[in-house]
Amino acid sequence: MSATCGSARRSLARAFADRDAGPVLLFVEGSAGLGKTHLLHELAELPETPDVVRLWWRCGDGDGRPEDGEVWREPTLLLVDDVHRADEDELRALRRVLAGMAPGSAAAVTFRPEELPVPGMPLGGSAMTYPFRLTVLGDRLAPWDEERVRRAAAEVLGESCTAEAVSALYERTGGVPRAVVDLLAVLREQRPAFTGTAAEVAAAGVPARLAELVLSRTYAVPSAHRPLVWAAAVLDGPAARDELIAVSGLGAVPGSDALLRALESAALAELGEGRYGFAVPLAAAAVRDTVPGPVRQDLHRRAAAALSRRQPVPWAAVGEHHRAAGEYRGWLRAVEKAAESAAASGRHQEAITLLERTLATPGIPPQARARLAPLLARNAVTGLRSDQTVEVLEQIVRDADLPPAVRGELRLDLGLMLSNQMGRFEEGWRVLEVAAAELREVRSALAARAMAALVTPYWPGASLDVHRGWLIKASAAADDSGDDAMRTAVLANHVGLAMSWADPEAWDLVERLPVHSTDPACVRQAARGMCNAADSAVWLGFYRRVDSLLAEGRELATRSGAPYTEHSASGTLLLQAWWTGQWLGLAKRCEDFVADTADMPFLSSDAYVVRGLLAVAQGDWGEARSWLSQRGTFGTENLPVPLGATAAGAVIRLTLARQEVADAAEQARAAWPVVAEKGVWPWAAELAPWAVEALARAGDMATAHAMVRDFAQGLGEADAPAARAALTWSRAVLAENEALAEGRPDGLLAAAESYREAAAAYAELPRPYSEALTTECAGRCVLAADAGGGEDGEAGEDRASASGEASAATACDRATTASAIAELEACAQHFTDLGAVWDATRARALLRTRQPAKKGRPPGRPSHSDQLSPREAEVAQLASSGLTNREIAATLHLSPRTVEQHIAGAMRKTGALSRRDLAHRM
Repeated sequence: MSATCGSARRSLARAFADRDAGPVLLFVEGSAGLGKTHLLHELAELPETPDVVRLWWRCGDGDGRPEDGEVWREPTLLLVDDVHRADEDELRALRRVLAGMAPGSAAAVTFRPEELPVPGMPLGGSAMTYPFRLTVLGDRLAPWDEERVRRAAAEVLGESCTAEAVSALYERTGGVPRAVVDLLAVLREQRPAFTGTAAEVAAAGVPARLAELVLSRTYAVPSAHRPLVWAAAVLDGPAARDELIAVSGLGAVPGSDALLRALESAALAELGEGRYGFAVPLAAAAVRDTVPGPVRQDLHRRAAAALSRRQPVPWAAVGEHHRAAGEYRGWLRAVEKAAESAAASGRHQEAITLLERTLATPGIPPQARARLAPLLARNAVTGLRSDQTVEVLEQIVRDADLPPAVRGELRLDLGLMLSNQMGRFEEGWRVLEVAAAELREVRSALAARAMAALVTPYWPGASLDVHRGWLIKASAAADDSGDDAMRTAVLANHVGLAMSWADPEAWDLVERLPVHSTDPACVRQAARGMCNAADSAVWLGFYRRVDSLLAEGRELATRSGAPYTEHSASGTLLLQAWWTGQWLGLAKRCEDFVADTADMPFLSSDAYVVRGLLAVAQGDWGEARSWLSQRGTFGTENLPVPLGATAAGAVIRLTLARQEVADAAEQARAAWPVVAEKGVWPWAAELAPWAVEALARAGDMATAHAMVRDFAQGLGEADAPAARAALTWSRAVLAENEALAEGRPDGLLAAAESYREAAAAYAELPRPYSEALTTECAGRCVLAADAGGGEDGEAGEDRASASGEASAATACDRATTASAIAELEACAQHFTDLGAVWDATRARALLRTRQPAKKGRPPGRPSHSDQLSPREAEVAQLASSGLTNREIAATLHLSPRTVEQHIAGAMRKTGALSRRDLAHRM
């Protein structure tokens, strides 16, 4: 119920609370469609008045009209609808009835204020003499706000009720309830089914009831005055009196008379002080469609002229009026100005949409295409892409009539979009090479920009040496151009290249970025350079420097209008949060980022991978594979090299956890060459430990050794802390597997020391999850070397238990073993604190292989007869995450049969009907 309805309800309820109180008369005013009749129906159902007689009187057709003296013999609620339709005889009768209202009675009278014969007097031009004891109240209905429109839309449209659709509904209906309901009914019946776009709302047209109302009012205006209503329909929004008159072509005096007639007939309404138009914005389309074509063109021509005098000029609207008037040259000029204005204020997507729509129109002259297409490309590269932009640019670059310089510029922007915003690296690389060749002779500044793009090392394929070669060419071309923005663009990519392979000069290059420049173009490139540096710092492991780099880069991007750079920086923040252990709320941040960039999934690839890594740690392996594979939005082979290596490492880890060792080894052999061919060895950090482990466990020690050797040689003396820690981890993996294969406890203790060295390196970064993983590995090696350690009788396939059998003699004293157990206990708690459910469960299970449960039940210990035992809770937790019995058995060192028994016990105790139901109850 609306606030107004609540007020009316309280007013009438008070009238019936005291049967000796004076009667109440409530006037309810509201324009057409605001729900007056609906309100009367709600008032008729007042629960406070069960014994009150209810009488309906519908004016204009005599329906329900009571005779004098028929009412008030007992408490009565009189509901009078549409009093503006009553003739003089009916009004006299109504006045008599109302004057005779008895105590304990009430009446509610509704009317449209715009249709009253005498404004402000709902009961006619003759003033009524109200009885002394009669309380007269007034209420005014108002349109719905956007939230109320959203609720109505959600009831009708369900999942198709998007924010975009609600905004369009509210804007087009003005929140008038009848218009909202009728338009929703049209959308509900659409075929194909409504999907929630603003374009679909616009295409739905004008509901029949609204069209009939507005047209009846329009054609009630004398024909001589009607052009002013047509002018309002063409302007399609609130307009000043002089503007309406100018567009109508009527002249000052006739135009003023016409405006008065339009207001009197309710064809138009005053929407604000001195601003006039249609009460329901959607109604303008119905009127516009009835205007004769030649007249409509003249109206649009005058509208373009009138809007050109506004400040600031709404160039997009001016362009639409020129187009509708058949003035195509004026249309294209206005489109160009509109796009330039939008781009200057950072509204790149608005400019893209306008230019895409314009360039997709057949018959655009070559000269206009040559002006508009580069403008589209520049906005698309700076802003966020759309698939249609790529399609339009691909068509235009094939135009043989385009000047070579223009074609080269378009090809450059197309290559950047394909590579940076759509992840089509191989195709984008080829386009950029052609663009660099085309522009070398005609526009050295843009040639430098194309070459600079080829300096970027993130794409799979070209080696580090190839990128260095393009850097030399790009620097020379930028210097020749004399263009500071191009020099900055090359420097920004130089920063990314140098930081990626830990060039000692990289930090000096960052300091050279012109962050204090007053040239917006230079600032945009400096922002990109700062964000490039931050992204590379994340991969290198300089986490303490990332925040300041990103803060400055994002501020520059916002100030200079570079949304693509802003969004890419957001992805870097997610990676930073993952590695530094800031996991609280991280999954939702990733999912929100993916949703916000749904039309550009490549931009959210960081979020997909981080969400997948979280799912691995939490034991949600089904979700993990989905997120790591980008949920099918594009091929993972097109991921940037460091991100692809990270995702590959996680997939190999999952495969090993499932005991599918041969498959894990094949995945390692496929993933490693991508990094090796690129030659940026710090990017191997997230792949190497898992790839080496997969090959070692598969028995391919030669290839595992070769990986570690290449990794070490490739890093050389580079200052890359994360990669150095990963190299130490990889060497520890080799040492552990060789010791297991040879049955050497001393080798396991040496491997444990290497793991601890890696853990210390990760702690220094800091990377708490990697620190905990390597510390767990160290404890595992010590326990495996301890021949005195016992089994709990339920050991499965896990290699830790196997290593115990391989050890012929103890190599650990009790202090060493006790220290390892303490480390594992700390790891389990650390995993729990992070939210790494699977890792915590695995660490606790490893502890139990050296801390077996005592047989029997000590006095006073709970039997768990009606609650889950600790082991059942662990098994149920992993089962609810989606792990299979075999995967749970491998994690907890149990047999699959034991896992099956624990799940059955958990289902019985929780009352779960199925494994899925168990997940719900857990």
